[in-house]
Amino acid sequence: MSESRPFRILGIQQIAVGSPDKSHLRTLWIDLLGLTQEGQFREESQNVDEDILVVGEGSARVEIDLMQPIDPEKSPRVDKPALNHVGLWVDDLRKAVSWLQSKGVRFTPGGIKKGAGGHEVCFIHPKGNEQSPQGGEGVLIELVQAPKRTIDPG
Repeated sequence: MSESRPFRILGIQQIAVGSPDKSHLRTLWIDLLGLTQEGQFREESQNVDEDILVVGEGSARVEIDLMQPIDPEKSPRVDKPALNHVGLWVDDLRKAVSWLQSKGVRFTPGGIKKGAGGHEVCFIHPKGNEQSPQGGEGVLIELVQAPKRTIDPG
């Protein structure tokens, strides 16, 4: 099956964790573990207030996104589950989505769009359904179009 796969997963792009109050996450990840905050992202339609942290350099660089819901009474609840999603670098997002859909993978509504980090992204749904039976088995998985420097670091 892998011989016909028209794309490669290149590594982990991000891990997103949520809490009703991200100040507790900031204490752990910034104050105690020493990660650096690189940015912030706030989007009402996604109900997310997010701090973007980084760890590592070069191809080992990974974002750790600390998220809390803007309104805890609205969906989506970015703090449930606490491990919100895992992001994976992919060398050709459009080919990956097309091929995975042909294999029965279910994606979240909205298709490919620009993500918080400025890259094109698409999400594999945590659960399959009758039409597309393969999901993330409870985990939301973000596929992220890798920049050229990640695809070919040479």
